[in-house]
Amino acid sequence: MTVTSVRTELYSQVQHFYAHQMQALDGGRFEDYAATFTEDGTFQHSPGAEPAVGRAGIVAELVRFHERFADDPVQRRHWFNHIALEEQADGSIRSTVYALVVTVRPGGVPVIAPSCVVHDVLEASGDGVLLRSRLVTHDQLS
Repeated sequence: MTVTSVRTELYSQVQHFYAHQMQALDGGRFEDYAATFTEDGTFQHSPGAEPAVGRAGIVAELVRFHERFADDPVQRRHWFNHIALEEQADGSIRSTVYALVVTVRPGGVPVIAPSCVVHDVLEASGDGVLLRSRLVTHDQLS
């Protein structure tokens, strides 16, 4: 297997991006999370669901999804690891990431589920990184 390397600076920039993006999501700061996408970015995180399109659509999808936890003091933490980057001819970056979601409730034991693979297309510039598209696939459905 041949692995194409990417610049260390790019890899570090993407890790930094993911750290801040996931902290926004886990903190319920959905507008901040959506701002990490391009204006016309797409986000599909639930199997079988249509992708949310655009920042406003992403916020609306996250609000809708999290309504199920309105009376549940759950804390979710998204853990991204094994980030594999591939620079594309158009200047975008394909990113494939293993993701675990850790769920815990007060006094409870952390539960790790689901296990996912995140397929992203990123745009990186001197101004930072933005997400063009995200598709999350769930391992238990494979």
